[in-house]
Amino acid sequence: MYFAVLEGLRRFKIPHKFEFISIISLYAQWIRDGRLKVSSAWNVQGLKFTVQDPCKLVRQGLGDTVADDLRFVIKQVAGEDNFIEVWPNRSNNYCCGGGGGALQAGFKENRRRHGKAKFDQLAATGADVVITPCHNCHTQVKDICSHYQGNWETTHLWNWIEKALVMEDRSREGKNG
Repeated sequence: MYFAVLEGLRRFKIPHKFEFISIISLYAQWIRDGRLKVSSAWNVQGLKFTVQDPCKLVRQGLGDTVADDLRFVIKQVAGEDNFIEVWPNRSNNYCCGGGGGALQAGFKENRRRHGKAKFDQLAATGADVVITPCHNCHTQVKDICSHYQGNWETTHLWNWIEKALVMEDRSREGKNG
C-alpha cells in the first residue's frame, strides 16, 4: 500500500503538500532526537539480527536512505555487534519472491523456488532473527524458512523496538515537593 500511494503520486503527478516518509525513518529520527529511547541491554543472549530490504520500499521507493535508517534502528535495538549484513544489500538486495501478488496468486512452488536465493542469502548470515518491515516479505521469508528448514525467527521491526524501549520514571511528574 505504501508503494502504491507513492507511485500513484509520482506517476500521475498528483500535487500534494505532505512529505511521504516511512515509519522506519521516523523511528530513526525519533531515536536520534532522543524522543524514542531504546537500549540493546535486553539482548543478553547476543541474538544476531539481519534484515530483508523490501523491494517496493527500498529499491523502487525511498532508496538506500530508508535502508540505512532501517539498519540504524536495528543496531540501536539489538546492538551494533549483533547485526549481520546480507550481501548484496540495500537497493541491490535480492527480492524475497513474495511481492507483486505472488503470495496471493496460488503458485506456491514457483514462489518458493524464486525465494530460494533469498533463503540462501539469509541462511548464510547465520542470524537468529530476520527483520522484515514489509508484510509480504514477512510472510514469504517465514514460509521459505519453514519450507527449506531454516533456523531463524522472522519478525517485524516494532516487535524488537518494544522489547528495547527504555521507560522513564514519570511517577514524580506533576507532584510538588
